[in-house]
This record gives sequence, structure tokens and C-alpha cells, in this order.
Amino acid sequence: MKFHPFIRHLSNYGFDDLPGQEAQLVMAPSIRQEEIRSMGTGNDPVKSGVIILVYPGSGSEAHTVFIRRPQYDGVHSGQIALPGGRYEEDDNDMMETALREAEEEIGIARQDVQVAGKLTDLYIPPSNYLVSPFIGIIPDKPVFYPDNNEVAQIIEVPLRIFVEDTYRTRVPITMATGECMDTPCYLVDHHTIWGATAMIMAEFVAVIRKMV
Repeated sequence: MKFHPFIRHLSNYGFDDLPGQEAQLVMAPSIRQEEIRSMGTGNDPVKSGVIILVYPGSGSEAHTVFIRRPQYDGVHSGQIALPGGRYEEDDNDMMETALREAEEEIGIARQDVQVAGKLTDLYIPPSNYLVSPFIGIIPDKPVFYPDNNEVAQIIEVPLRIFVEDTYRTRVPITMATGECMDTPCYLVDHHTIWGATAMIMAEFVAVIRKMV
């Protein structure tokens, strides 16, 4: 999946016609699906923004980047995530939240990112977050400057990995609550990408399949 042809397709895609929640739920544990469908109604969820950054990697392939969270006392400790975080009052909108957090976490200047569009909001029951995912384009391979307080590891992945079904599977995962769930995930270079991150990527995969 070469970067420049991919970006031409992405730039022409109409983000007003999204695959939506059903595409996200393909990668959701069955036990969580009804909670996710609720979109946090009645729970006053915390607003947050994340961004899928698309840039040319090795061989001019379209790549994206994930972070591994540090170990901490919280439900998302040690998990693989997209750059992003919670909304702050100084943010003008959720797009600004996603860009600001990416800049803080991995050192990508917000002015270097062209936002191509927004995917469907996703509710995360364990943390009561409502996440707004955006797609951002960086024209050249970026240099990352991770904040060691927020990022334990930078993980770069070719986008084609997510489109190839051989990387999608199910594994038992023990949640922060101690319960073990049979969970859909992407297995990439020994990394297990699951939960909200996998659900957001699943909708992006559905977008990719519609546009190319």
C-alpha cells in the first residue's frame, strides 16, 4: 500500500458516509457490545480525541504509529493506543485535542499534520471515555520525540497489516478487573492491539476497503 496513491484515495473519500459503529464492533468483546452501543448515555463520559497518523515509512509504504502506555494504576495500563487523550477546556474542539495530545506524547507538531477526516465516536465502558478519532496525514517520515512519562514505546506499523485478515485473531485477555475475555485483536510483531484501538482501526480498515 504505497503512501502517495493511498493519500490520493484518502483525500477524495467522503467522511460523511462512514462504516460506523457496526464496523467498530467487529473488534469488540461480545460482553462489551451493548455498553459500547449505548455511547455512554446517562454516564456523562469524559471526552477525548485520538489520531491515526498516516505517513510514508520504509519502501514508501503507508504507515501509522501507536504508543504503548506505561504501567500505572489504571484500566489502560501497558496497553497499545493511538496518540491522543482527554479534552481540556482550552481546546477549541476535539480535533485540537487529538493534535495537541499527539504533539505532547510523541512530539509531532500539530501544524505538520493535515487532518483528512473524522471517524465515528467510540464509547469505552471501562474508563467511561467517549473518543473522537481523526485521520491525520504527514507528508514525510516523521521523527518521534516521545514523552517518557506517557509513552513506554513507539510502535510503527504498515497500514496493509490491518487490511490483511491473517493478522486478525482472538486471544484470551485478562482485564484490569481480573476477568478474562475472549477478545478480537490484531497480532503485529508480537504486539497485541485490542480494545478501543482495535475497534477504531477496524472502522478505518472498512473505510480503506471502500475507497481503494
